Amino acid sequence: MNDKEIVNEINRLAEEEHRLEEAHVGEELTPGESEKLRTIEVALDQCWDLLRQRRARRKAGQDPEEAQARPAPVVENYQQ
Repeated sequence: MNDKEIVNEINRLAEEEHRLEEAHVGEELTPGESEKLRTIEVALDQCWDLLRQRRARRKAGQDPEEAQARPAPVVENYQQ
């Protein structure tokens, strides 16, 4: 994926996340919806991580195409 494709995927996932959340304002999500929301959140984290990797590699004079999506457990356990 190039940067534009990653940003498009981030936007698509964010829209899906908002639709799901807005459909249940003041209500609990079903277990299936909760799982779908969690899957979307993880995918968003992975996309943002990949985009940051690509930008960092580019800034360092390295090939951004060598950046790779990291597994969910890695991305989800970053300390902020």
